Amino acid sequence: MSQIEWLAAALVLINVALVALRSVWNYPFALVAVSLYALVFYEAKLYSDMLLQGFFFALNLYGWTAWVRARDDSGIPVGWLSARARRLWGSATVAAWAMWSAAMHRFTDAAAPWIDGAIAMLSITAQGLLAWRRVESWWLWIFVDLIAVPLFAWRGLYATSAVYVVLLGLSIDGLIQWRRAAAAGTAPA
Repeated sequence: MSQIEWLAAALVLINVALVALRSVWNYPFALVAVSLYALVFYEAKLYSDMLLQGFFFALNLYGWTAWVRARDDSGIPVGWLSARARRLWGSATVAAWAMWSAAMHRFTDAAAPWIDGAIAMLSITAQGLLAWRRVESWWLWIFVDLIAVPLFAWRGLYATSAVYVVLLGLSIDGLIQWRRAAAAGTAPA
């Protein structure tokens, strides 16, 4: 499984670097990476993360289409959520985390249902906001990375844990780049 984990990790790094640059070409790398990571997380009994990969696959297909349609001469336009939208997304994420993690705790032998569930629900929200080209997605990815590094190391997924350290840096860079792009007026109407 180690070779699959390393390949998936490399593809994720390429994917996120391209996302930070607002390149639509991030999506082919993402589709292959999430397919491989579904296998990795199944073996590690991180079922929330395993199932999350199926969601990522579908949302990456949607995001690819949405980004191609949104592309203009300056790249992919990005923008901010309204304060109301932030509250709604935040409340929905917390509610989904509580319900999902409780179910994983009760009905599976998941290794870390509450932490893994937090990663999954925050990732779903972040990926949705990313597909809709919202700057706030990067704050969530930073939080996911900070939670994921110790969890994956604890489960012996050292390559994946190391990747999430790199992803933390890429997420910080993505936040900086997207904030600049939004401030420059490339935000969608």
